[in-house]
Amino acid sequence: MFAPALDSTQYWRWLVTFYTPRMLTGMIVKRPPIVLASGAGSEGLVLRLRRINTFAPRRECRIMTLYGSDKGRRWHNYTTVYAALFRDSRPIRIFELGLGTNNPNLPSTMGVDGRPGASLRGWKRLFPAAKVYGADIDRASLFHEDRISTFWCDQLDPSAIRAMWREPELSVGMDLIIEDGLHTFEANQIFLENSLQYLTREGWYIVEDIRDVDLDCWRTWLDSESRRFPGYQFVLIRLPNVFNDFDNNLLVAHRG
Repeated sequence: MFAPALDSTQYWRWLVTFYTPRMLTGMIVKRPPIVLASGAGSEGLVLRLRRINTFAPRRECRIMTLYGSDKGRRWHNYTTVYAALFRDSRPIRIFELGLGTNNPNLPSTMGVDGRPGASLRGWKRLFPAAKVYGADIDRASLFHEDRISTFWCDQLDPSAIRAMWREPELSVGMDLIIEDGLHTFEANQIFLENSLQYLTREGWYIVEDIRDVDLDCWRTWLDSESRRFPGYQFVLIRLPNVFNDFDNNLLVAHRG
């Protein structure tokens, strides 16, 4: 989510110079996600992920880019995965950690030109029947509008995470949880281990922007800790992307 919003000229230029050529070329070029590691019992999810073409952009990429999110632009191509995974199970309760902050004093700042809440508005457009929720450590970025509610959370503090999930609107669970907050292994792990229980049956949990330097930590976690969560499938993937060799990795979890 941490990317400046595009104005109309930039958006149409992106459509002409990137989206349309990629869409046409994607009919021929196939680049599936690279599976880096997986938890026990995740073979079915691995096969499903390997059928996705991460090279070919989808409608989800256009919508997220239109609202200023970087999930489907150049630096990240997550929406190619989301378009395939969420096609059959339309999430009706969506939560995303990390609204985006303009505060230069916070480590997750996206700068003065960023657009807080871009991804939430993209999810709202993509799923017209869904209620969308979000959370952030920057209280100034919180907002409420039709079908969107946001809450304060410090993802490094387990007690703050548990308090957030006790909010009446959140405590009933989510069909989709996207973690796009502070991009460190410690922060990702703390939020995941205090949030997985709020995923509904057949729900999805995604950790975005996993840095290459943290991949070994995730491999170790999958080997040693994922067994603490029976009934969940975990797969760590890299999305081929010539523009990004830094953090274009996802942890995908599915609750069967």
